[in-house]
Amino acid sequence: MRMLRWAVLILPIAVAALAVTGRQRTPVHVGSKTFTESVVLGEVLTQLAKHAGAGVTHVAQLGGTSILFQALVNGEIDMYVEYSGTIREEILAGRNLHDNDSIEATLAESGVRMSAPLGFNNTYAIGMLRPVAERFAVTRVSDLRARPSLRLAFSNEFIDRADGWPGLRDHYALPHADVRGIDHDLAYPALESRAIDVTDLYTTDAKILKFDLAVLDDDRHHFPRYDAVILFRSNLEDRWPAVTEAIKTLEGRISEQEMIAMNASVELDGFSESQAAAKFLAGELNVQADRQVSSVGADILKHTREHLRLVLLSLVAAVLLAIPLGIWASARPAAGHVILGVVGIVQTIPSLALLVMLMKPLSALGSAFPWLANVGVSGIGEAPAIVALFFYSLLPIVRNTCVGLQGVDPEIRESANAMGLPFRARLRLVDLPLAARSIIAGIKTAAVMNIGFATLGAIIGAGGYGQPILTGIRLNDFALILQGAGPAAVLAILAQIWFELVERAVVPRGLRLERS
Repeated sequence: MRMLRWAVLILPIAVAALAVTGRQRTPVHVGSKTFTESVVLGEVLTQLAKHAGAGVTHVAQLGGTSILFQALVNGEIDMYVEYSGTIREEILAGRNLHDNDSIEATLAESGVRMSAPLGFNNTYAIGMLRPVAERFAVTRVSDLRARPSLRLAFSNEFIDRADGWPGLRDHYALPHADVRGIDHDLAYPALESRAIDVTDLYTTDAKILKFDLAVLDDDRHHFPRYDAVILFRSNLEDRWPAVTEAIKTLEGRISEQEMIAMNASVELDGFSESQAAAKFLAGELNVQADRQVSSVGADILKHTREHLRLVLLSLVAAVLLAIPLGIWASARPAAGHVILGVVGIVQTIPSLALLVMLMKPLSALGSAFPWLANVGVSGIGEAPAIVALFFYSLLPIVRNTCVGLQGVDPEIRESANAMGLPFRARLRLVDLPLAARSIIAGIKTAAVMNIGFATLGAIIGAGGYGQPILTGIRLNDFALILQGAGPAAVLAILAQIWFELVERAVVPRGLRLERS
């Protein structure tokens, strides 16, 4: 029994150490957004940087424009592909910048440089299923004014940005009031199933052909040009001049048809983003890049290691704080109301909102204290995910610790006091063993919740099982979604089984009698 108890206590530490060994630090970090084209272009930059001799990490599917640009400014990534219209209308909105010289000068104030255009314009467009457009006689965006009954849903970023729905609505005087946000990649199957009628498109998106969409004529010229450019940190040229020279070879080398072909090879033909990038580089720049494709087993092992790290580090930290808080809440009822109220409020914050809220303060900490940055504290990656999971773990552990201690029979406490046991000795020898079952139940609840919540960490580059889920949603690939969701469910079941063993090892046998 003693060996089992030690094994139960040491196992999380051993697994966490295993997770640490899987981390690699590299000198160059490439970012990309959550849509296929951005990930493909991120792979192009990654493979060019590797060809130039740098160690590179591609932080793929890292949310939207604001997340990527702030990560670039904060030094958490070194480069990513952006679009000129997005820079003018979103990143530098309100500056009235109309030429590249003024844009470059303004970006330089934030330590960012911009390449020349890569050669293609991927502007926004508005689209519908062709049969639906024909039935309602809609060929131009202005035709939507006469069709207020059509159901509009736009990508979550488009619906809030100035050059997106707000500007489009005002420019065309569109009357539609019930306009909803939707993930860009889910909008296509929503159109196909007739759940929505109109959505925003990217003009280089291969799914326009796949779903036979009618692209509406922007007859009042609302959308500006969105020429693809590379944004990179000003110090990259000093740190890695070979990388800077390599990525500049892309200027003017990617045509609109070549970009559509790369997107199609991923979304329609089943190639990976790295394969599509390698094929383009070999054909256009004669760069023989890495075409290696990892196995499903290797991918699952990698995501498992990342997921375990997120869950274990956040859970261990939460246990170390939540159990003392639960003891305090039990011993001091007035303080207990405040403690439970505070951790309860944290629990009500939506997980995505909390992840975004944590990015700026953690980034500031990493910038102010380099030793924190060296151990991984930054606005993207593991740090905000671990901190968010830590906050979500507090309530069930604090509450169950408090309830378990309050449920100890007063007569038992009186007997312990009569024997002269001081508070700490009574807590260790009497109260905590009697409350152990409730405390372990709280930790188990927090662990299972963390396993599910940790999948959202992929949105900010934390990896884990959320990575294949995001990719599967983007590519409409159910097998990829299962590659993340399946192991997450198995891990949750294993966690429950493991906590049953913890209970057997920690809770005295007399307190583990089956309840009638």
